[in-house]
Amino acid sequence: MIRLYIFTLLLPIVLFSDNFSISNIPLPISEVQNMDPVQEKLLEKTAPEYSSVSNSKPAATGNKLRIALLLPHNTIGRYAASTTNASFAYLVSKNRPFELKSYKIEDESYEEILKTLNKIQADGFSYVIAPLTQTGEKIVSKINPQINIYFPTINKKDTQTTSKYLYYGGIDYRAQSDLLLNESVSPLVVFYDKSEIGEQLSKYQEYAFKQRNGVNKNSVVKISIPLQITSLENQLKNNSKIAGGSFFVNTPIVKSGMIMSQLTLYDVDVTNVLSTQTNYNPLLLSMTQYQDRKNMIIANSITQNNDVLIETNSILGNDIVYDWINYTTTVGIDYFSYIINGQKREYDIENLNNQMIYPIKLLQPSVSKFIPYKSSSKE
Repeated sequence: MIRLYIFTLLLPIVLFSDNFSISNIPLPISEVQNMDPVQEKLLEKTAPEYSSVSNSKPAATGNKLRIALLLPHNTIGRYAASTTNASFAYLVSKNRPFELKSYKIEDESYEEILKTLNKIQADGFSYVIAPLTQTGEKIVSKINPQINIYFPTINKKDTQTTSKYLYYGGIDYRAQSDLLLNESVSPLVVFYDKSEIGEQLSKYQEYAFKQRNGVNKNSVVKISIPLQITSLENQLKNNSKIAGGSFFVNTPIVKSGMIMSQLTLYDVDVTNVLSTQTNYNPLLLSMTQYQDRKNMIIANSITQNNDVLIETNSILGNDIVYDWINYTTTVGIDYFSYIINGQKREYDIENLNNQMIYPIKLLQPSVSKFIPYKSSSKE
């Protein structure tokens, strides 16, 4: 069943500016198909707060922004809701007429995606935000629809597409790994889990490190981290093969915290701990002791912040400061808004051959926050 939400713009509440005006634009419409009832109630509850945000500047003119969302709830989980919220927060902040409609798919099968893309086109949408997995992207690429589709979850390096209609917003883990490997020493100890990204990164980092340092069977030590493991004593204690090395953690935040604490526990000689975007998370600061993370370097591609969009997202409990998929979703819908109306972009992110190119900064988790890392490597 399709639920239609109409948010009436009421008296403005001072949030971001000293100058306000009542919006005279047509009512924004967000249509949500088969959404979680809890999420529907949340959107209804927070609508007045969003309305106050949208009144923070005079109404803009231009074409109505019509954006569709292609959401595989069963494979992306909570991101079905958070990417919806990120899109909604951006559109309502722009203070122009818009329509945002979600299309739920049960799975990422060819038949399901084709049927839903046909429905999206039949409904007159030409711009789609699609937080799919690599499996889903491959199917969309094979279908080759003649509508603009943006994948906030996928980097174009992981595809074989040549379509001018498909856009990619996923961060570049390889580029992040390359920058981090500049700070590495031998041996390189690579921790990874059995996820697709974990295995891909471990293979790439091993290859890239050996390309830099020459093929040496002892130069890279790879340690697979099973889901239920709680002790790394066998892998770490008195292990001369890893002494003095750089330790690359390609694991989710909880596992990374466990690994780092046990490096300290078993008194491992660590030159540094390296991580891509996965562990750019404030939880790291509370889950680990400073001693565990003092030699850690993290690559981060969330380098541009917009205070208004951060606040509008926070109203729905959404995070675009640390959560990279929500961030890349916002960058993508900002780019589509630019294409549709030619309006100035909020994010100065280069689009190169339909891939967003994010600057990368190296950071260190200090005592209470992330601070810039000052590289000691020679250019």
